[in-house]
Amino acid sequence: MKFENTKVYNFDGALRGMRNPLQSWDKSDSKWDGEIYIIGENDLKLAKSLIKGGAETRKFLRQIFISVDITAPRYWWQEYSTYKIGTTEDSESTMHRSMKQFITEDMFVLDKCDDIIVNNNTFDTLNTLNYLIKKYNETHDITYFRLFKQKLPEGFLQMRTCTMNYENIYNMRNQRKNHKLSEWKVDFMNWSDELPYANEFFD
Repeated sequence: MKFENTKVYNFDGALRGMRNPLQSWDKSDSKWDGEIYIIGENDLKLAKSLIKGGAETRKFLRQIFISVDITAPRYWWQEYSTYKIGTTEDSESTMHRSMKQFITEDMFVLDKCDDIIVNNNTFDTLNTLNYLIKKYNETHDITYFRLFKQKLPEGFLQMRTCTMNYENIYNMRNQRKNHKLSEWKVDFMNWSDELPYANEFFD
């Protein structure tokens, strides 16, 4: 699983709006230092207090935006799709990507667990998928494409460019930190740990 091209936007707008209810803009002490936004002590104290107050007071997190390219297996994307409020993604097309090239092992998540695999199922699956690709390109019969989609394993990797916000990250971390899948418990947590002010806003 990979997270690439991560960009975070609108800390300044979110923290300015955070002070709107009490019109306390004069107490703001955050500033830009070149291209880095430095959150001041006053703003950080208020932000932490609002986060601690619950979803109804930490609304400013919804205005801190993230764009990131995520490459993950199909089984992870199914669970990610739970978070549809405030998230958008634009994915690679299975049809356009897969039906124009043969399938190789590096396109899948393949854990090293040879001791519990009976026969070489990976080899058989690749042969079947590549046969269906070959037949589809020869005949353009949609039946081969349907069979390909039906037999494509859950471990097939797909890249999507995703947009979300800090509220999404906050919820994902709380709900998935002890998940059985390492893609959540390790990969996602490690990536989100590196986001600006993760320690202050997410813990």
